[in-house]
Amino acid sequence: MFRPFRFAVNMLTSGTAAEWREKCRRAEALGYDVILVPDHLGMPAPFPALVAAAEATERPRLGTFVLNAGFYNPALLARDVAATDQLTGGRLELGLGTGYVKDEHDRAGLPFGTPRERVDHLERTVTELGRLLADPGHTPRAGQFPHVPLLLGGNGNRVLRLTARHADTAAFTGATADAGGNLSLITPDALEERVAAYRGFAADRETPAELNYLVQMVLPGKDRRAIVRDLAPKSLGLSEDDLLNHPALLTGTVRDMAEQILAHRERYGFTYFTVLDPALEAFAPVMEELRGA
Repeated sequence: MFRPFRFAVNMLTSGTAAEWREKCRRAEALGYDVILVPDHLGMPAPFPALVAAAEATERPRLGTFVLNAGFYNPALLARDVAATDQLTGGRLELGLGTGYVKDEHDRAGLPFGTPRERVDHLERTVTELGRLLADPGHTPRAGQFPHVPLLLGGNGNRVLRLTARHADTAAFTGATADAGGNLSLITPDALEERVAAYRGFAADRETPAELNYLVQMVLPGKDRRAIVRDLAPKSLGLSEDDLLNHPALLTGTVRDMAEQILAHRERYGFTYFTVLDPALEAFAPVMEELRGA
C-alpha cells in the first residue's frame, strides 16, 4: 500500500510582503499540501518566510527544502526551529541537507569542507537537534513537542544511512553536484539504484519513511518527444528516453503528467512530489487529476 500523495511547491522568490502573502494564498487555493522555502543566499530567508506564510494561510504544512546544515550551529538552529514551529501553529516540517554550493559558504565566511566533513556536520546537527528539541527543559519549546517532522535530502550512502535512522521523509534529487554547485541529472536506472540502497539501509524500520522527489521542470505540451528533443543536447549524456522517463521532468498533457507521476510512484515509491514555484500554476491541474489516486 502506498501513502497518500502529497504535493509541495518550493518558493524560490518572495517579493514584497504583500506579494509573498498573495503567492502563499494562491498555493493554498490551488491545493498544494506544503509550502516550502530553500536555503540559498539570494533567496528568501527560510524562517521569517515560513512565519509569514503561516500568517497568510491556514491549511498547508510549511517546510525548509532544505536547510544547508553548514550554515548553522545546532543550538541556534534548535532555537529557531522551535520558535518557528510555535509561530506557525505546529505546521513546520524541517528539511536538512549537507549543502553543495561552495561559493555560498565562501561568501558567508564559513568553511565548506570535504564531502566527509559536510556529512559529519549534518550527522552532528541531526543528533543534537533531536536531543535539544526533545528536552522538556529546552526553551522555546516546539509546538510539535517532542519531534518536529524531519526530512533529509541526499543521494550518497552515508546520508541515506542517516536518513534511514532519523528522517520521517527521505528526499531524492536524482542529481549530482560539481564543485561549483551545478547539478547534473543521473539516469533513471541510477536513481532507482539509489532508492534501492536507501530501502536496504531502512529495512529494519518499523514505519517506512515517506519518499520525496524534486521535479525540476513542468513543461505542458502535446508532443512529449518534441519537448525532450530540445532538452537532450543540454542533458549531459541523458538520452531522450531517459528524459521521458525521468521524474525530474514532467511533460505533455495534464493526463500525461498524471500518468508519469503514477509511474514514478510504482517504480520508485515516491508519493511526495515537490515542484519549483515557476510551475505553481502549471502543476495544479495535475494535482487535481491525481486526488484520490
